Amino acid sequence: MNDSPRYLITGGAGFIGANLVHHLAQHAPEARLTVVDKLTYAGNLDYLSDVMDRIQFIEADIADMPAMQDVFSSVQPTGVFHLAAESHVDRSISDPGEFIQSNVVGTFTLLECARQLWLAPESQLAGRFLHVSTDEVYGSLGAEGAFTEDTPYDPSSPYSASKAASDHLVRAYERTYGLDAVITNCSNNFGPYQYPEKLIPVIIRNIRDHKPLPVYGDGMNVRDWLFVEDHCSALKAVFDRGQKGRAYNVGTENEWTNIALVRLLCDLVDEQLGRPKTSQELISFVPDRPGHDRRYAIDASRIHDELGWSPQHPFEQAIRETVSWYLEHLGPLWDM
Repeated sequence: MNDSPRYLITGGAGFIGANLVHHLAQHAPEARLTVVDKLTYAGNLDYLSDVMDRIQFIEADIADMPAMQDVFSSVQPTGVFHLAAESHVDRSISDPGEFIQSNVVGTFTLLECARQLWLAPESQLAGRFLHVSTDEVYGSLGAEGAFTEDTPYDPSSPYSASKAASDHLVRAYERTYGLDAVITNCSNNFGPYQYPEKLIPVIIRNIRDHKPLPVYGDGMNVRDWLFVEDHCSALKAVFDRGQKGRAYNVGTENEWTNIALVRLLCDLVDEQLGRPKTSQELISFVPDRPGHDRRYAIDASRIHDELGWSPQHPFEQAIRETVSWYLEHLGPLWDM
C-alpha cells in the first residue's frame, strides 16, 4: 500500500460532508478519499458528481459493526473525518431513537473500529479521528457571553443530547485507550447542499414559491452563522494541526436573530428574482418548538490563536451566493 494519506469521510454525501469532500479534493490532492454514507433522505450522490473520479464511495450504515470493520480493514485509513449524523432537531423530537442509533451507536462503532485498526499490539498503522460536533451540546446562552471549550454541556433536545454523548465517547477513547482524537463544535452552517428542511433553504424555497415563511415563537432566537466552506477549512486545520485530545469551537461571531435573517432572505430572494420586495408579508409566526434554545454564540479564539484559522468569506457575500445557489438547484436536486 502506498504512503499517501487515506481519509475516510463518514456522511460525505450529506451537507457538510459533501462540502468537505470537495474541499479535501482541492486542498489535499495527494490524499485518497473514501466516503461512507447510508444515503438517507439527506444524503445524495449528486452532491459528489463532479468529484466521483477522486473518491471511493461505500454505501453503509456507520452503526453496522461488521460493515464498518470491513471498511476499515479494506481502506486502512490514516484519518477519519466523522460527520455522519442525524441532525434535524424537530425530527429528533418526533423520533429520538434514530438519533441515538446513528449519533451514539454509530460513533461508538467507528471509534471501536479505529481502536482495533490503529491501537492493536501488532498494528503498524497510526491515524487520527476527527469528530465533528455542534455548539448545541452547550445548551442555551443568555443575552451576553459566548460558548468556550470549557462551557459545561447542557443539551436541550434529543439531537443535542445524542451529540453530547458522542463527544463524551470520543474523549473517553482518547483518555482510556490513547486514541489520537480531536473534536470540533461548530455554530450553524449555511451554504450549498443543505437539505431543504433547515431554516435557510426552507425560507428560500418558500419565498420563491410564495408560501408562508414559518418562524418559531417571536423570532428572536439568536444563532451564529458559519459559511460551510469556512467550516471545512477549519476542519482541515484541526485535523492537520490540532492538539491530540483537544476540542475546538468553530464560529464567526456572526449573530442573527431568526426573524432578522428571514427578512434578509426575503429581500435577497426578491432582488435576485426581480420582484417587488413584498415577501416579508409571507412571514408567519408559529408556536415555538419544545426545548428551543434562545441563543448560541461561539468563542473561536482557541482555533484562531492555536491554529491560525479565521473565516475567509464575509457573511454578506456568502449569503448572497447561497441564495443564488438554491434558486438554481432546488428543483434539480430535490423533488419538492
